[in-house]
Amino acid sequence: MRGGERGHLVAQAAAFKKTSDGVRAPARVEQVIAKVRGIAVETGASPEVVERVYRAMIAAFIDEELQVHAGLAGK
Repeated sequence: MRGGERGHLVAQAAAFKKTSDGVRAPARVEQVIAKVRGIAVETGASPEVVERVYRAMIAAFIDEELQVHAGLAGK
């Protein structure tokens, strides 16, 4: 998925989530982290590095979605 596509999906997701907690979705984040750590182990990558990269990427997308969500709530 290209960055522009992901950005479009972030905006769509922000529109249907009712609260900022729905945007953060900590349980879902942990599911994603567990999955990518497993893939890292299977492929010989460092699970620690993969987790750090994914957590940084997820945090950035959550921040973006929270901004969009806040803007929609203000309408």
